This record gives sequence, structure tokens and C-alpha cells, in this order.
Amino acid sequence: MIQIKQADLTNSMHGEALVALLDAYARNPMGGGEPLPEATRKNLVDALQKRRDVLILLAFSDDKPIGLMNCFEGFSTFKCKPLLNIHDVVVLEAYRGQGVAQQLFAAVEQIAVQRGYCKLTLEVLEGNKVAQSVYRQVGFSGYELNPETGRALFWEKKLS
Repeated sequence: MIQIKQADLTNSMHGEALVALLDAYARNPMGGGEPLPEATRKNLVDALQKRRDVLILLAFSDDKPIGLMNCFEGFSTFKCKPLLNIHDVVVLEAYRGQGVAQQLFAAVEQIAVQRGYCKLTLEVLEGNKVAQSVYRQVGFSGYELNPETGRALFWEKKLS
């Protein structure tokens, strides 16, 4: 049976699960294909504990961590309400296709509604067709204000 729990980063088991699952994602080609840097592995839990805008969900099969969702609060100026950005979604390869991601999404949506968020957002790589299929299945679609101006693009500028 799969259980979804809100992570308590003061619980060392939850912190270890977060780092291990995120590292598994980072090593996958869709996560960049490289392990997490040692500094990230060492400092991530402490850094996240200092933030008040973070929501982390963990999926467990029995007591084994098998899935992760990292989310951060943002704000919609057009709606004048908070939103929740889903930053990372991880399901270990051996557990894919078993509804783990759908359970994570159901849990985060319930929390978002309870907290009064106006929407959930996420980004996905163009080539990650499996993830896109899951996201569509749970109700996500490309963002656009008006079809004439087109869909939003996710851009970045790396800072040193």
C-alpha cells in the first residue's frame, strides 16, 4: 500500500528520503544525468528547513520512500492569491506505472485547495513525454492567456 506523507524535515528519515529520491532523479537523464553535488546532499535539508514557502510530499511503499514532490509557494498578481509551484516530481523507476504520481498530485491538490492557492504550476521538459502524459492525466495543460499570443515559455538566466 502506498502512503503519501507531508515531509517533516526535522525527522532524519524524511530528510534522508528527500536527498536519496532527489539524487535518483538527478541521475536520470530527465534530471540532468548527474548525481547531486556533495554540497547539495549535505546542505539541502538544512536549507529547506529555513524556508517557510516549501511543501514536500513523500510517497512510501510500506516504509520505503519511493516518490517525492517538492513544491514552493509563489504569488499570482493577476489573482492576488498565492499559488503553488511543483518544482520536482520523482517516482523511483521500479514503482512507475503504479499510480504513485497520481496519488502525489491528488494530495498536493487537496492541500492547495485547503490553503487557498489559486493554481498549481509546474514545468516539464519537451522530451519528457511520460511525465507530460501523467500531468495531462491529472489536469495540467500548457499556460496561455489568449490563444493569439501563444503559450507561455519557461526561460532561465543562470547566475554565478
